Amino acid sequence: MNQSKTAPSRAYSLALTAIVAALYVAITTAVAPFSFGPVQLRLSEGLNHLAAWNKRYVVALSLGVLLANFLSPLGWIDWVFGTLGTLIMTTITYLLTRKVTEAWLKIVISTVVVSTIGMAILAAEFTFAFQIHAAGSFSSGAKASGIFAQWLAYYALVAPGELVSLIVGGIVIFALSKVVNLSK
Repeated sequence: MNQSKTAPSRAYSLALTAIVAALYVAITTAVAPFSFGPVQLRLSEGLNHLAAWNKRYVVALSLGVLLANFLSPLGWIDWVFGTLGTLIMTTITYLLTRKVTEAWLKIVISTVVVSTIGMAILAAEFTFAFQIHAAGSFSSGAKASGIFAQWLAYYALVAPGELVSLIVGGIVIFALSKVVNLSK
């Protein structure tokens, strides 16, 4: 079979997908005590910027999140909703950046998408877990506030760690994009 010089092989794409998924899991587990909960620093989230370069990274990141979330105290809730949240936000990032050529702009768009849509989904996940009294739902037991107030509180708790992760990841991915063609 004649392989085009511009298109990567399926094996290459599969290998990159597996490597990024494994990196996500490795980074998440390396800082595991801080990778879960409403106040978290999941440094692996910095890899979300990769979705701005190639749709294979949407799959890789979603797979990495699924595997990493097997360690989550929220159990099935994080497996399902955490993975779906990543799939949604990285897909949106990919779609919004397909025609963007500047690496810094891809990273800015990715940061906005992940820190708004992605964290809104995560805050909703925590709120849902709290409402159904799921094990590991990080609830204080207080029910004085409404659902929106709970969602907003979770959003305010999770957003700062996410921004730190996105800034660190953005710097790394930007530098990497200068020496490696992340689109291929």
